[in-house]
Amino acid sequence: MKMVGGFFRNVLKNKVLLLMVLPGALWFLFFSYLPMFGTVIAFKEYRFSRDGFWASIVNSKWVGWDNFKFLFSTNDAYVITRNTLLYNIAFIFIGLVLSVLLAVVLSEITNKRTAKIYQTGMFMPYFLSWVIVGYFAFSFLSSERGLLNQIFEMFGAEPVQWYSQSKYWPFILILVYLWKAVGYNSVVYLAAIMGIDRSLYEAAMIDGASKFQQIRRITIPLLTPIITIMTLLAIGKIFYADFGLFYQVPRDSGTLYSVTNVIDTYVYRGLKTTGEIGMSTAAGLYQSVVGFILVITSNYIVRKFDKDNALF
Repeated sequence: MKMVGGFFRNVLKNKVLLLMVLPGALWFLFFSYLPMFGTVIAFKEYRFSRDGFWASIVNSKWVGWDNFKFLFSTNDAYVITRNTLLYNIAFIFIGLVLSVLLAVVLSEITNKRTAKIYQTGMFMPYFLSWVIVGYFAFSFLSSERGLLNQIFEMFGAEPVQWYSQSKYWPFILILVYLWKAVGYNSVVYLAAIMGIDRSLYEAAMIDGASKFQQIRRITIPLLTPIITIMTLLAIGKIFYADFGLFYQVPRDSGTLYSVTNVIDTYVYRGLKTTGEIGMSTAAGLYQSVVGFILVITSNYIVRKFDKDNALF
């Protein structure tokens, strides 16, 4: 009884803070934790009935690992896994370098109004839908009226059939992703830079350190913890692909599947064709489990070298 009374006293004491946390806690409860019970669909031949969602789960036939076998026994298993991994590795490391670089450059702009204009311009693409971005890309890459082909024709070159030649698309997709995401990701690093004690830079200037030396010896070391945390979180999603990027930007062109087909688009097309909800659930469970293992492993490696920079 004493413990219960202490618990309620603490709740009343911190009621304002708890009310602030309540919306986020409810969001995680309803959209992250409760749906975990539905992962059992990955091991069933799910068939929806009129009795409702939960009754359909209970009454569906148990098939064990068959949904996982269906997902990875096809000829496309290697291609979609390779594409998902390689694109995400490129996104993580190239995006990290460019985001940090952009944050450092923005932090060096002395005119605050100019800095806000630049920040807004680089931040805006993040809020654009992939559908809109796909149309932007099409306006550049269209074989008939695309801006790039018009420029090529002005210089006497032959137009390129962008949507039928797969060799260009790894570079196009990486470029489009970086254009959309780097400005948003740089905000985290910019906030961290703004929190660095300015007296450190003043002392470095007195000692004769150049701007490059200040960045190398002060900014980057102090950004290392947040860089490590952001990288670890990104590694946890390395088996997830941005569906809109890989589906909307290439316009679902079948000739480009060898370089644009990833796990998420493959599952979507399979679900649309066969209606196998169990297979799509198995893919999501597989991505989550692998991501969890990668985060734990990466964090363990980081802790071996520097405990203070580890995620937990």
